Amino acid sequence: MPVFGKIFGTIAGFATSGPLGALLGAAIGHAADKNKLLNPPLGGWVEQWKHKISPDLVGASTYIAVQMASNAGKKEQVMALCLIILSAKLAKCDGPVNRSEVDYFKHHLHIPPQQEKQIGMLFDRARSRVDDYPKFAKILKHNFQEEKGKLENVFILLYMLARSDLKKSEPLHPLEEKYLRHIQHIFGLSERVWDYAAQGGSPRSVSDEPDAYVILGVDPKTDTETIRNRWRELVRIYHPDLIAAKGGNPQEIEKANQKIVKINAAWDYIKHNRGI
Repeated sequence: MPVFGKIFGTIAGFATSGPLGALLGAAIGHAADKNKLLNPPLGGWVEQWKHKISPDLVGASTYIAVQMASNAGKKEQVMALCLIILSAKLAKCDGPVNRSEVDYFKHHLHIPPQQEKQIGMLFDRARSRVDDYPKFAKILKHNFQEEKGKLENVFILLYMLARSDLKKSEPLHPLEEKYLRHIQHIFGLSERVWDYAAQGGSPRSVSDEPDAYVILGVDPKTDTETIRNRWRELVRIYHPDLIAAKGGNPQEIEKANQKIVKINAAWDYIKHNRGI
């Protein structure tokens, strides 16, 4: 999911510019409290951080960078920044960030080598605090509410990140599951998307209706019962247990697993959209 491109211009660099950026963030946060700049968080910056001994300067600068990108209509920057920030906070929510999570983040998000340093700085700053993740998720939802497939892909990437340091049979850490459920709710995603991610589905536009029918090999005008029978037929053909029983090798079994995920996701999509 290459979403970065040349994102670290004036706006994105603002979130990684160290103490100066933090001080600027505090100043802009103060202006936001006075309704002089952008839109402050619900309750204003002071209300949001009144429980702290001192303001969250790093959090302020990061939030303002994303808000500036949003207000400027720079959706690609909003996507890239929020993906970094939400990934960092998810990785940290269940304890220290580990090497498996960092490696997954670097590999699957296709970070350009020339931007690794700045992206790493933003990642490190973002993970210094976890509880403020909803405001970044809400900005992302606001910018992509008409592009549900992109929100679904972000969610799937986050789910895969949460599982990157787990064995296949291990459940999600309760704090990670709580985090992901909240993101799912903010994005307005169905249980179908959660199930798709939980079954190992890869990021793609799971809202792409024609793909669902193509995967099952049926016409969109086909009646529901015929499609149901086709889904059952494909499950019987590609079920990993059946492949294993026939002496399939590990590669063939893994391929069948991936096929079944797509088949079930396609049928779930059709059921959801037909009100079944």
